[in-house]
Amino acid sequence: MHELTFVLVPGAGGSAWYWHLLEPLLQAHGHACVAVELPAADDRAGLPEYAETVVRAIGDRDPGRIVLVAQSLGGFTAPLVCQRTRPALLVLVNAMIPKPGETPGAWWGNTGHAAAKQKQNLRDGRAADAAFDLQADFFHDVPPSVTQEAMAQGAPQQSETIFGSPCSFDAWPAVPTRVLVGQDDRFFPADFQQRVARDRLGIAADVIPGGHLVALSQPAELAGRLVAWAGQVRV
Repeated sequence: MHELTFVLVPGAGGSAWYWHLLEPLLQAHGHACVAVELPAADDRAGLPEYAETVVRAIGDRDPGRIVLVAQSLGGFTAPLVCQRTRPALLVLVNAMIPKPGETPGAWWGNTGHAAAKQKQNLRDGRAADAAFDLQADFFHDVPPSVTQEAMAQGAPQQSETIFGSPCSFDAWPAVPTRVLVGQDDRFFPADFQQRVARDRLGIAADVIPGGHLVALSQPAELAGRLVAWAGQVRV
């Protein structure tokens, strides 16, 4: 199998550590990995700075051998990166999918996330208006040992600046795009994600087991899907 480079963009908090279980699984299949650390704690950094960080991480690698993978908030950085370097494939994982000019802060209301989250809370046996809970919403299916390792790093620092930063692109880049949804995602419910992908990109999302932090809870499932798609990339 030809070697590709997976460029892995994390969500809020910007931690490259999020991908640490996935990387060796992709490498075992002969692929290279670049896990990007975003400047999430920097109040001066908006989406242009996030995109610049990813572009610098890609460096002089051949775009035709790049698979860009974006998790959650990383979905807002993805189209800006694709405008500057055309990867062979973009994979959005439990990702926020922006419209041109939209800010991450406006995305929640524009997509109807609150109503979808209330329905999910009820399905999970919680009050409809239950407050965000790190364990219940993010780590409910992550192995305890991995959860402990995550907690030992301390709370991720995420500046609010990014939520007011417009995603400045005119149309979704002409890059082959896949949307991957965790069936057990309690934060971005699967049916909600599928609707947003269909409405905004005209894409039928693929579904795998796992919650919002699928790279920590189901790294083998995620790797399997990514490797299969990598095998379809023409270089």
